[in-house]
Amino acid sequence: MSATNQLSAGAAMIDISPPAGTHLAGSGAGDHRPTRAVLDPLFAKTIVFEANGRRVCLVILDLTIVTGDYTDRIRAEICEQTGIERDAIMVQATQTHSAPSLGYFMLDPDFPLETTEETEYLRGAERAYNDRAAAAAVEAAVEAAGRLQPARIGLGRGVSGDLAFNRRGIRRDGTIFMPRPLGRERQPFGISDVCYLEGPIDPEVGVCCVQDMNGRPLAFLLHYTCHPVNAYGNSETFLAASADWPGAWSREMQQVFGADSVSLVVNGCCGNINPWHPFDPDYQPDHRRMGRGLSGLSERIVHSLAFESEAVLDTRLERIDLPFREIPEARLREVDAILTEHPEPPREANGQVDPRWFRAASTRSVELCRQRDGEFSYEIQAFRIGDLGIIGLPGEPFVEGQLALKVNSPASYLFPAHLTTHYVGYLPTREAYPRGGHEANEDVTYWAKLTPGCLETVIERARDLVQELFG
Repeated sequence: MSATNQLSAGAAMIDISPPAGTHLAGSGAGDHRPTRAVLDPLFAKTIVFEANGRRVCLVILDLTIVTGDYTDRIRAEICEQTGIERDAIMVQATQTHSAPSLGYFMLDPDFPLETTEETEYLRGAERAYNDRAAAAAVEAAVEAAGRLQPARIGLGRGVSGDLAFNRRGIRRDGTIFMPRPLGRERQPFGISDVCYLEGPIDPEVGVCCVQDMNGRPLAFLLHYTCHPVNAYGNSETFLAASADWPGAWSREMQQVFGADSVSLVVNGCCGNINPWHPFDPDYQPDHRRMGRGLSGLSERIVHSLAFESEAVLDTRLERIDLPFREIPEARLREVDAILTEHPEPPREANGQVDPRWFRAASTRSVELCRQRDGEFSYEIQAFRIGDLGIIGLPGEPFVEGQLALKVNSPASYLFPAHLTTHYVGYLPTREAYPRGGHEANEDVTYWAKLTPGCLETVIERARDLVQELFG
C-alpha cells in the first residue's frame, strides 16, 4: 500500500436534545408525544476520514428519521464549508423512538392537510426543531473536518445473542403479531400465544476503533442491529427524550476510553428486530442495561485489535427505482369514505387524532406518491474505509437482507446502516408479505408501500457495490 494512503481522521459531536414540548416522532400512528423531560441527551455525531486526497464523512443523528430534503441540505452545506463531495457524505438516523424526526415523513407532501401549530406533528416533525438539528449536524461535520490528524484504525467483532429478538411472532393460528413486554402480572406464563419467531437476528457486535498515532482513542464506529425502543416501550419514559441503547452504548464507551472520544453507533437493518424479550415475562425495557452489555463486549474487542495507519478510501452511490404496491379497490373506497366525511382530522376524547382517519390518510399518501412519481427512487450508498465497508440503505430493511449481504462478502467487515438518506418505510422479505403485520399490512400504508421483492432487489445491487469497492 502506498504511503499516500496514510489515514487521517477527525470526529465531533453536538448536543441536539429537544426543548420541552417538542414532538417525539417514534409512535408512527399520529399520536402526539410532546417532550416532558430529557432522559439522556441526543447528539449529532460526525467522523471524517481522509487518505490519498479523498475524504468521506459519516453523520449519525440520535433522531427517529431523516428525510431526503434535510439530507440534501446537510450534504450541500457540508460540501460548501469543507469541500467534501456530496456523494461522500452519508447521513443516518439511529431511529431512537424517543426523539424528534428530521423532516416531515408521516404523510405525503401532497396530502391536503393545513400545517398549523396544532397539526404539524401529524406530518412527523416540527420545522423549528428540524432547522436547529440540521444546523448542528453541519457544524459537527465542519468541526470534525477541522480536527483531521494522522490516525490508525483497528477492526473487530463479537456476538451477543440475548439483547435483540426478531419481533414478528407467529401465533398458533399462523397469524402475525409483535410480542410486547407487559410484565408477569399480565403475562404470568410468558407470551404464551407465540408459537415461534418468523426470522433471525444478527448477533454481530462490530467495532472500529480510531486512534491517534500515540494510541489515544479518537473515535469509535460501533455496529449492532436493533430497534431503539427501550425508553419508548416503558410507560414511565414514554414522553422523555432519549438516545436509547445507541446513546447508552456511546456513553459507556466514553467512560471507559475517555470523554474526548466520540462513539458513533451505526444501527443495522432492524426493520423486524426489537430489544423486547419475547420469552421472558419478567423482562423490563432498559436501554442503559443494553448499553452496558454492548460496551462490556466492545471493550474486550478493542483490547484485542491490531491497528493499521494506512487505508484505501472509496465511495459509491446509486439510485434504483422500486415499484409501489397496488392498493385494493375496497380499501380505496373505504379511504375515500373516511376522508370525505372527515376532511380534517377528527379528535378522540383524549385529544389524539382518530387512528382510523390517520391510517386512511396514510393510505391516501401512498396513492398520491404513486400518481406523482410512478416508482420510488431509492438511494444506495457505499463507503470503503480500509477493510471496513459501510452500506447505507434507506428505510427499514428486514435483517435477512443484511445477513445476505454479509455472507460471502468480499469486505472483511461490513456495517450495513439502515435509515440513511431519506424516508422509505419498511422493506420486508418477499416471504413476509402474505402474513401481513405492521411492516406489510394489507391496508398499504405510507410505511408499508413497496411491493414484495424490493428488499431482494436492493440487496442484489448493494452486493454489487460492495464487490466494486472490494473485489
